[in-house]
Amino acid sequence: MIDFTAEIIPDHCAANILLRENISTYANDLYEKHQVEVKSYTLPDNETRTAYVVDKTVTISTLPDGTIFAIGCNTRYTGKYKNLLSTGMSFDQIKKLTTRQRIFNGSLIIDDDFGFSYILPSPYDEIADSIGDIPPDLRLDEIYISDFSSWRGGQQ
Repeated sequence: MIDFTAEIIPDHCAANILLRENISTYANDLYEKHQVEVKSYTLPDNETRTAYVVDKTVTISTLPDGTIFAIGCNTRYTGKYKNLLSTGMSFDQIKKLTTRQRIFNGSLIIDDDFGFSYILPSPYDEIADSIGDIPPDLRLDEIYISDFSSWRGGQQ
């Protein structure tokens, strides 16, 4: 059952929705109990993806075959990561509660956990090259879980 208060488990689940499951597993719950907006988009390499926005709170991103590869949460989501971090926190709060913060692809990776990221808001998603570029009072309103391990090769 979809739950917007459920724990966020990196590279595994959010809202009780599991990565690598097929979206069809959740179809009944999604369409019977929630408002769902479906958006398709095309990547630069012409591959298509689908995003299911659930109650304007969670975004479930799928591959063409329906496999869930990412789950995003905004400030309406009240579940936490490690019972510590949530959406809507300031960068300064996050820094005080974590050991290491690194920027990759417009996202903030915490404590080298490449299954969890905060999305940097515009314009910081494009101009922040180092942690020092992020203002302490900047609110980070979006969290995504996925397998970001391919980013490990970069250093910040």
